[in-house]
Amino acid sequence: MILYFSGTGNSLAIARKISESIGEQVISMYDAVAADLSGEKRIGLVFPTYNLDAPIAVTQLIPEIRFPKGAYTFVVITCGAQTNNAVWTVRQLLRRQGVAVDYCHKIRVPDSSALAFGRNPNDQAWKFQKFAPRLDAIIGDLAAQKRRLHFAGFDPFGWLLSRPSLRSKVGKMTTPQVNPDRCIGCGICAQVCPQNNINLCSVSPSSVSSKNGLVATIGDRCTWCLGCVHFCPQQAVEVNGKSVSKSFQYHHPDIKLKDLLRR
Repeated sequence: MILYFSGTGNSLAIARKISESIGEQVISMYDAVAADLSGEKRIGLVFPTYNLDAPIAVTQLIPEIRFPKGAYTFVVITCGAQTNNAVWTVRQLLRRQGVAVDYCHKIRVPDSSALAFGRNPNDQAWKFQKFAPRLDAIIGDLAAQKRRLHFAGFDPFGWLLSRPSLRSKVGKMTTPQVNPDRCIGCGICAQVCPQNNINLCSVSPSSVSSKNGLVATIGDRCTWCLGCVHFCPQQAVEVNGKSVSKSFQYHHPDIKLKDLLRR
């Protein structure tokens, strides 16, 4: 079984590629909370690095998942460049459940948060071809159930920035906000948010572009996946206080909106 967390489809696409080769079912970590994994002989976790660590959602979900003891367990990180403390954090969480990670590695993919720093994630499509051989090697290792730990060490800088006081400050750079003057109340952002953190609220139709008197509002459980930013058809979800143009919106080319809609 392969459990994934994904905001713009990178991790879901990688999870599916691994699944096709080693014959494991792919489910979201949210679905895994209620799933019976007791009979699984191989468990994989595929998720991105956000702000130098594992996503907040992942650190919240893992303690709720009942992992089988003795299963071959692997972690594959998708990242723009570095994993920092992501693998180490998840290894600690699994260790508390008596689960040891047998294999871990990373795959570099377009950085969906690059737009927070004024860069276009679509300009990083070259990573797919460059790192395809590494993905093939990882899949070969997993098929053979090899035991190798890559990028699994403790990163002091990543740990420091993951402290609540600093993490909230760093997170502000990638915390999305809805511009009510552009929002049409379509609800796509609410459906794509994995944290169920976006709601549609009634507002005065005369003050916004909403066609149904509703506007999206983002709560306080954001995990910084930026799915709402990248899939908004009106570019009404801003990041770092700036609007995002359509040309800067990104999702993995093999993953469609319907694949990421919250079920």
